[in-house]
Amino acid sequence: MSTIDHEIIIVGAGFSGIGAAIALREAGFEDFLMVDDADGVGGTWHWNTYPGVAVDIPSFSYQFSFDQRTEWSRVYAPGRELKAYAESCVDKYGLRPRIRFGTTVVAADFDADADRWVLRTADGAELSARFVLSATGVLTRPKLPDIPGIETFAGTTVHTARWDHGLDLRGKRVAIIGTGASAVQVIPEIAPVVEHLTVFQRTPIWCLPRPDAPMPPPARWALRLPGGRTITRLISQTYVEITFPLAAHYHRSLPTAAIGERAGLAHLRRQVKDPAVRAKLTPNYALGCKRPSFSNDYLATYNRTNVTLETAPITEITATGVRTEDTEHPADVLILATGFKVMESGNMPTYDLHGVDGLDLEKWWDENRLQAYEGVSVPGFPNYFSIMGPYGYNGASYFTLIENQTRHILRCLRRARSTGATRVEVRREANDRFFREVLARRGGQVFWQDSCADANSYYFDKHGDVPLRPSSTLEAAWRSGHFDLSDYMFTAAPRPLSATVET
Repeated sequence: MSTIDHEIIIVGAGFSGIGAAIALREAGFEDFLMVDDADGVGGTWHWNTYPGVAVDIPSFSYQFSFDQRTEWSRVYAPGRELKAYAESCVDKYGLRPRIRFGTTVVAADFDADADRWVLRTADGAELSARFVLSATGVLTRPKLPDIPGIETFAGTTVHTARWDHGLDLRGKRVAIIGTGASAVQVIPEIAPVVEHLTVFQRTPIWCLPRPDAPMPPPARWALRLPGGRTITRLISQTYVEITFPLAAHYHRSLPTAAIGERAGLAHLRRQVKDPAVRAKLTPNYALGCKRPSFSNDYLATYNRTNVTLETAPITEITATGVRTEDTEHPADVLILATGFKVMESGNMPTYDLHGVDGLDLEKWWDENRLQAYEGVSVPGFPNYFSIMGPYGYNGASYFTLIENQTRHILRCLRRARSTGATRVEVRREANDRFFREVLARRGGQVFWQDSCADANSYYFDKHGDVPLRPSSTLEAAWRSGHFDLSDYMFTAAPRPLSATVET
């Protein structure tokens, strides 16, 4: 007879996994295990430790609503404080004994006879669970550029997501490829110490002023006053909502993107002295086509005499530097700020996944486009739930996503427990209805302007879709607690069980 090792296995020990585990415990689900291939918790904030790494939205929004910290050193907390916050949550909620580090899941197969998942790890071990929660995130697996000769570079090569803290950049000639969010943070940090920094830009990024400041003791004390955290979080959440979800998904109805573009161009004029450099840094696509950055010192870095902005396409990497069409730029160190595998094959999820009758999730998505009911479940993959599934994230704080998706998952798990169901599977018609709905909302989004074709945005998947949830954060939160549970089938062999009792 087939058995299960745990009722629930959570794959990932970043904030998604931590938030799901806390919610499980509070709901009375104690038989779970968290697995992660790292040697510590934090996910993004465990892997990304490059100079200048910090959160890109105010810290008051980038935290759990039920565990709000008052000791942030800045409005935009540095990465080490986010890592410490993850560690403190793990200890506060008693999760550490339930985590198995150094465990890389390479495959998961659904055993239909026993209504369980069997997970295989890189070391050949097997784990089984009734339910699997995928919390693998999207900002942990580096994406390497496909540039000829990159393996021939004789100097030191480092990706921002795997920073080498033994690397001394003082007096070095450094080349950095990429001008996305990671580059915007690391470039101002390293420019003052290197001999020369050459920045290779494919697409300029919208860079807006960052309302950042140190949090002095009186400000942190004020957060502890009655209502202090609530008011501050409300202001922060409103700011985050206006600057991305509303601007991106309601572009045709709200003028926020146009206002943001004017602010971004004014910021560029103030920061960069050379008109020619300023022209190179000016985006030719609408604000919102790709995620903007917020920085008060990135653009000004190009005023330095030891910094060169190169916009000619890279033709190859040589042993001694980076070659463009007519110039070779010598370098001792090559920094790859080329981002992550996000909504693409090999990252959603990070392992081979086979559902009913061996259905392959990656192949199914290739044939049917990325889709998931409410961003959580896919038909044909019973007892499997994702925190960061297609059309789950709307661009606000990841913490609102985590809490919303976990609320959805817990409603399913509670129903399964109350009815004795051993299999929970979203109905195909419910998934299709949700997919039609998100596609129908495209007309109002910023992504479908003509200029977005020039943005080189990771938002667009290989099908040409943007699998972000086209809704406000309030709508997503409401739906996570009110979707119709009859959109799922709750069954136990050998007969279906009733799914009429709301939980």
